[in-house]
Amino acid sequence: MIEFRDPVIEDRAWVEELFHAAGNRGCEYSFATMFLWHSAYRQKVARFGDFVLEYLTGSIGPSYLFPAGQGDLRPVIEALEADAAERGEPCKLICVTAGHMEQLESLFPGQYEYTTDRFGFDYLYEIDRLASLGGKKLHAKRNHIHRFEEAHPDWTVEEITPANLPECVSMNRDWNRLYRNRDTEDGTPEDETLRDESHALARAFQHYEDLGLSGLLLRTEGKVAAFTMGSPITPDTFDIHFEKAYSEMQGAYPLINREFARWIQARWPEVRYLNREDDMGVEGLRKAKESYYPDLMVEKHSAVRKE
Repeated sequence: MIEFRDPVIEDRAWVEELFHAAGNRGCEYSFATMFLWHSAYRQKVARFGDFVLEYLTGSIGPSYLFPAGQGDLRPVIEALEADAAERGEPCKLICVTAGHMEQLESLFPGQYEYTTDRFGFDYLYEIDRLASLGGKKLHAKRNHIHRFEEAHPDWTVEEITPANLPECVSMNRDWNRLYRNRDTEDGTPEDETLRDESHALARAFQHYEDLGLSGLLLRTEGKVAAFTMGSPITPDTFDIHFEKAYSEMQGAYPLINREFARWIQARWPEVRYLNREDDMGVEGLRKAKESYYPDLMVEKHSAVRKE
């Protein structure tokens, strides 16, 4: 059986090296994602030669992230199949792209069954377009920003640092009080996915520097009105892990979105895409992400070994 274990900060260097070499643009191929969402999906990590292996429990139960690395894939998949057999489980692979499917079929023809995971598709946007918000399609975003600028002419943005990070923590606590920490209208607790995101963000605050996260906050009247943070996935793709703003402040979300895109452009000129991750099947998130008209979708599927 493969010796999987909980990811720790010390794993970041080797995991990121192999993730970046593989070139996958999906948000799961980020050490920060693995570390931050560990409690939600019980992610465990192992190294197999020059591949990162990850065992987790998601929507289809115990499964493996499609291996990321360089070299011969066949022995890696065979090792995962043997590990699954020892656990008494079918070998299930997640975050399988069209390219991954071609690899699997060339090595194990007809041996896997595929299912599309629409809720897991990542939304990618050309950074130049988000930084300029040009064109007719994004006219409404520009209007929202103009309303914010009219209402808050003193607005500024600044990089998130250890000095101002506590202000983001405080703003997030207030944001949760206003929008999240309450039962739904039918009396049931809030969605488990949203609670998991709160736990992941709390971990991001705690390990902000250790994870190499970068962020920007929006300030008006001396207080934080919005913040966002993320990290590179590949040399040309930057992942937006979290974004928070007061929804009653019209234009706060598109403004922090635009300013962060501009800030990343200046800091990482090689970045072409911003990955704003998936919509988790949440209707409001899907509408928000679609309203920016994604330039590329990272389509994901599961692959289950046939009996």
